Amino acid sequence: MTLLTCISMNSTTQSLLDVAKLRAAENELPYCGSLTPNEAWALLQADPDAVLVDVRTQAELDWVGQISFSEDRWMHIEWSTYPEGTRNDNFVSEVKARIDPSQTVLLLCRSGARSHNAAALLSKNGYDKAINVLEGFEGDKDDHHRRSSVNGWRKQGLPWEQH
Repeated sequence: MTLLTCISMNSTTQSLLDVAKLRAAENELPYCGSLTPNEAWALLQADPDAVLVDVRTQAELDWVGQISFSEDRWMHIEWSTYPEGTRNDNFVSEVKARIDPSQTVLLLCRSGARSHNAAALLSKNGYDKAINVLEGFEGDKDDHHRRSSVNGWRKQGLPWEQH
């Protein structure tokens, strides 16, 4: 890797973190900030230490699809269980077992709501670069109450797969 590539990568990483922090300030978020799916993908490409945590249930991954990305950079840690919907009391300890608090942690769910709560909790527990991925994997509902047609990770054509 050339010095120019390193400088470019670092400036991209910093500019995306600045965007996230600006959104945090504008929206009074209790964590580092938020990024759109395309911005989150760009950050994952620019920062080799950044990780994406999908907080959806295993059922959602099985039925709807999951991120297609390097296994050491993408991980699944449920925020809540299916079908009960009870909160995963071990969420923080599961994150701590796999991710260093100094790393940038992008959090993703279906629409951005659970990942917002996960980012807030991680921020309270020492993760200064916890970032919510806006719109989530499936995005907002359209006029027919269906997802994945308005916005979100899948709609943007970012890497995903369905088993």
